[in-house]
Amino acid sequence: MMDLPVATGASYSVIINIAIYLLCIALSWWALQEFRFDVLLKRPKSAPAIMLQILLSIALGHLVASFFIQYLNFSVGLNQIF
Repeated sequence: MMDLPVATGASYSVIINIAIYLLCIALSWWALQEFRFDVLLKRPKSAPAIMLQILLSIALGHLVASFFIQYLNFSVGLNQIF
């Protein structure tokens, strides 16, 4: 009979980090929809303009997610001090 792998704390951490990154990227995409790209771009509905929105949302989502993940790691690390 095959044993199922047991999930460790590290695997939960990876799953939480992925979820945080995806959530932050989705939130940044949602927030960027309110930005008026038509003022800055010649053709705001073109494929390169949409690719720019996608790349901006990934970059902004990465920055926000990194902040929250570092904050979470620091707060968990505080537990080890005391």
